[in-house]
Amino acid sequence: MMRIDHVAFWVRDLEKMRAFYQEFFGMSCGERYENSAKGFTSYFLSFKEGDRIEIMHKTDHQTKVDQSVLLGFTHLAISVGSKQRVDELTELIRSMGYEIIGEPRYTGDGYYESVISDPEGNHIEITE
Repeated sequence: MMRIDHVAFWVRDLEKMRAFYQEFFGMSCGERYENSAKGFTSYFLSFKEGDRIEIMHKTDHQTKVDQSVLLGFTHLAISVGSKQRVDELTELIRSMGYEIIGEPRYTGDGYYESVISDPEGNHIEITE
C-alpha cells in the first residue's frame, strides 16, 4: 500500500516554526536532528493520526524573494474537524498577530476554510 509518509519544507527559524505548529495545530515533535558537518537541522512534527511534516534548516540556504511566483507546492491544508473550529483557530491566529490571507468561507468546491500565513509566509489552509 502506498501513502505519503511526510511533507518537508525549508525554514529560516527552526525553533519558531516548531513552536507555531505545536501551539496552533497540536502537533507533537520528535527529537531535533543535527548534522553539523552539513549545517543541517530538522524536526518531524506529527498529528495524533500519524500524518507528519518535516521542517528543515540549513545554514547556507538563501532566502526566497517571492514565494508567490515559485512553482511546486503552494500550501498545506490542515483539517481541524468543524466549521466552528476553523473560525476559532483563525481568530486565535489573527489575535496573535499572524496574517490572515483568506477569511473563513465556503469555496466553490464545497470546502469551508480560511487561509493563514505561518511565521515564514507559507500558506496554510485551515479546513473543516
